[in-house]
Amino acid sequence: MHPLYFGSLLWPSAGGEPARYPPLSGESERCDVLIVGGGLTGTLACDILAAAGMSVVLIDEGRIGEGSSAASTGLLQYSNDIMLTDLLSQLGDDRAVHFYRACKNALERLCLLAERLPADVAFKKRSSLYFASSSADVPQLKAEYETLRAHGFSVDWLDEAGIRAFFPFAKPAAIVTNGDGELNPYRFAVRLAEQASEKGARIYEHTALKSVEGPKGDLLCHTSCGAIKASFVVYAVGYQPEIAGIARLGVKFARTYAIATRIVPSLADWHQRWLLWETARPYLYARTTPDGRVVIGGFDEDIRQPVASQSELNKYADRLLKEARKLFPGMSLEPEYAWNGTFCESKDNLPWIGEDPERPGRYIALGYGGNGAVYSMLASDILLDAFQGKTGPLDDVVGLRNRRTGLPK
Repeated sequence: MHPLYFGSLLWPSAGGEPARYPPLSGESERCDVLIVGGGLTGTLACDILAAAGMSVVLIDEGRIGEGSSAASTGLLQYSNDIMLTDLLSQLGDDRAVHFYRACKNALERLCLLAERLPADVAFKKRSSLYFASSSADVPQLKAEYETLRAHGFSVDWLDEAGIRAFFPFAKPAAIVTNGDGELNPYRFAVRLAEQASEKGARIYEHTALKSVEGPKGDLLCHTSCGAIKASFVVYAVGYQPEIAGIARLGVKFARTYAIATRIVPSLADWHQRWLLWETARPYLYARTTPDGRVVIGGFDEDIRQPVASQSELNKYADRLLKEARKLFPGMSLEPEYAWNGTFCESKDNLPWIGEDPERPGRYIALGYGGNGAVYSMLASDILLDAFQGKTGPLDDVVGLRNRRTGLPK
């Protein structure tokens, strides 16, 4: 399989030793749902399905949380990489607004779940500053603000003077979205797995899926360590879509860079530690951590393979540090961690969630885009409904049987 990241990661070092799980023993298992992938998407689904009383098995070819989730920057935002104004044209008013509201509701449930976990996952509620990268972007950003506000989203508008009142940098204008958040994504995934295990979920590390055969309701899943019989299979395989066997989906591979600084003596210049991102594409994104670090990422490239040398990584880390210092010139910022990670986007900027119509019983949960954690929560809700025989208005928006796959509607 392709490597998912290169460099030194902040999140696995920021917490205690997680629980470890054995490989599948070789004996045949039986469950309602087999989840393939132990990242944020897989562990969220595992916890929610187990809480609903379903028999769940989760397998991961490595260790829980140590894939792409460990290289995420942990920003929780309901605004998508595609603006609502653009999504209105793409989906129509009703479906676009419903999707954005579903993301907002998923974010609220995600925040509540993070708050209620018995173990600390470094969760904090934050607002986000979405600023115009240039004056030319202001009209589109203002239209987005007006559209969000018209549909009941809690947003505020800041002009250049308003931004200057809060921050040491100057930007032409910005939207402030309220109700966002941040967390340690690695710690969140491992704590979710622990909670799911307490609810009866069976978790196996170092267990790779090899093949699936049989009809929906009686799927025989062969792994590297034994067989599992399941009614349904969920592919929560992150940025390794080949495991899901969905070659026809239009996946755009890319890689992004990030650094985390040493603990900063004072973050007083960073207004309420808001999350930061911008209208440029690719965009810079930044946040703080509860212990006083600055995390900043960006300089995305349309290349799947992470960099392979520390010297190459250092070049981008230096560029990110310069951007951080431009934003906050009064802060003493020195890098301590730097990494480069693979990510994926869909061609229409929407996640893929739902049953594969060509392979009944096999479900895809791929939250590609800048809202991976929120899409993961959305996927858990949609999957639970599907397994309970329910349908919803989002099925046609994020499902596989639509224009994005070339399959008939």
